[in-house]
Amino acid sequence: MSSDIATSIPREDERQGVVRRPWRAFAVLLLGPLTIMGGLAWAVAQPYRIVLLDREGQGLWDYLFQPPLLVVLVGLLFTLVIAPGLVEDLDAGEQDGTAA
Repeated sequence: MSSDIATSIPREDERQGVVRRPWRAFAVLLLGPLTIMGGLAWAVAQPYRIVLLDREGQGLWDYLFQPPLLVVLVGLLFTLVIAPGLVEDLDAGEQDGTAA
């Protein structure tokens, strides 16, 4: 057998594993879902704050801006828009060694 055809399989000395995020990045990622859960808990604890359930004498402002639902919206906005950029900055800071 020629050594040009039969070569050994290259070995990988380092074991590939799961890269764990630092606790700061994990805390930032949890802020959005915790806010959403808080808004949902508020809506369940005080259902009279959701105007859609009691429509008498309510204006457009009351329909559009309901406090528990606004809290859920802010949590979604943070989770989808703000948190990924913050985590990316935290990861870059960890790699550069500039994280506090």
